[in-house]
Amino acid sequence: MTDTNRLETFADGVFAIAITLLVLGIAVPAADVPLGEALTGLWPAFLAYAVSFLTIGIAWANHHQLFTLIGRSNMTFAFINVIFLMVIAFLPFPTELVAERLASGVDAQLATLLYGATWTAIAVMFNVVWLYASGGGGRLLKPDIEDRVREVGARGYQYAPVGYLAVTLLAFISPLLSLAAILVYAIYWILPISGFISPKGSNEQ
Repeated sequence: MTDTNRLETFADGVFAIAITLLVLGIAVPAADVPLGEALTGLWPAFLAYAVSFLTIGIAWANHHQLFTLIGRSNMTFAFINVIFLMVIAFLPFPTELVAERLASGVDAQLATLLYGATWTAIAVMFNVVWLYASGGGGRLLKPDIEDRVREVGARGYQYAPVGYLAVTLLAFISPLLSLAAILVYAIYWILPISGFISPKGSNEQ
């Protein structure tokens, strides 16, 4: 068993790189095109950037919050986190893809489905991280965590994959509606009603 310091540092680095790479999906307009017209045409890229930046930021905050409950790590847990971070690092690709397809109108629905599927996979892996850490009688949880917190923990997150899948499927109605719903659903996870229990036994405000 080891502490989680290096794991958390690595995770912070991956989140930071992924969130920074998002801006590379916004192409600088050509110099011979009127700037106002060019910037207006880039609205899908700005939208996809904003949704992904905010949503990754929320995912980072919740991952950080989760580690207020987790005090130890082992090789299995480290690799579970590596897979979780692998999906996080993949996110700039579907972000740029959905921006391009919204702009062109070609296969925008399919691009949005891939984008939403990525967030669904992230939600699944978040649950795997928690379930492994809290399983076996709280094998990796901090010893001073209250019993109620051990039992409840991040209980609300078990529904996150279903929620992300549902908002992803809204792409069949409208890709823009699906993107907006993904952002709104992500924002839900920073609210006290989301069900995350803090180490003190009450929701973080």
